[in-house]
Amino acid sequence: MKKSYLSIFLVVLCLALTACGGQAKKEEGKTLKVAATAVPHAEILNFVKPLLAKEKINLTVVEMADYVRPNVAVADKELDANFFQHTPYLEKFTKDRKLDLVKVNGVHVEPMGIYSKKVKDLKDIPAEATISIPNDPTNGGRALLLLEKAGIIKLKDKAGITATVQDIVANPKNVKIKEIEAPQLPRTLDDVTLAVINTNYALDAKLNPTKDALVIEDKNSPYVNILVCRKGEENRPEIQALAKILNSPEVKKFIEEKYKGAVVAAF
Repeated sequence: MKKSYLSIFLVVLCLALTACGGQAKKEEGKTLKVAATAVPHAEILNFVKPLLAKEKINLTVVEMADYVRPNVAVADKELDANFFQHTPYLEKFTKDRKLDLVKVNGVHVEPMGIYSKKVKDLKDIPAEATISIPNDPTNGGRALLLLEKAGIIKLKDKAGITATVQDIVANPKNVKIKEIEAPQLPRTLDDVTLAVINTNYALDAKLNPTKDALVIEDKNSPYVNILVCRKGEENRPEIQALAKILNSPEVKKFIEEKYKGAVVAAF
């Protein structure tokens, strides 16, 4: 009889310990997987890791080098969120691919710049020079707008951020526009006269946007980089915790001290 009671007691104890263990595992198991391009997005996310850990949320940063996979991976529920793009790009991408992704909040601006290893002043651009720009629609249009601002080309009125090379209406030096995948743009500098490069890839290539760019967008650029997740999950506690920390004084100070104006906090 005593053995029966002992057996029952042990079974109950095991069940209780298993339940407690499961509960503890559940409490410790809040993991947030976020895709990001290496610089500055992954660097910023790695900075906030310990801040998020204080709220018992484990942040896993998944670095990706392109502008397609981060959105697809979130839409396919492989990842919880991503941090690499601005709103115009998100809107265009989700419309084209029919994805339900939404902006959570804005974090910073990466002013796009025009770089060269061939000339030190835009007035020295030779006739029929080759200029490389991003090949994705919104960043390509953004690059063309910057070239227009620099006086190199003129676009159709109201061409906007979706401008393409077909929207060029004046090209005094008959420059040739070469559309390249954004991550590869720094590598084209040896072959082209000018390259219009996103700041994250410029920084990744050890270029200093505030010193090396011949022309750079000003701090009022509308292209704020954003945290993105699936529609309907923007109010998840883990997502909101990350969003709040990304807009914290600690992150603003980190951006200011690390990037010295090459990346600008947008909050």
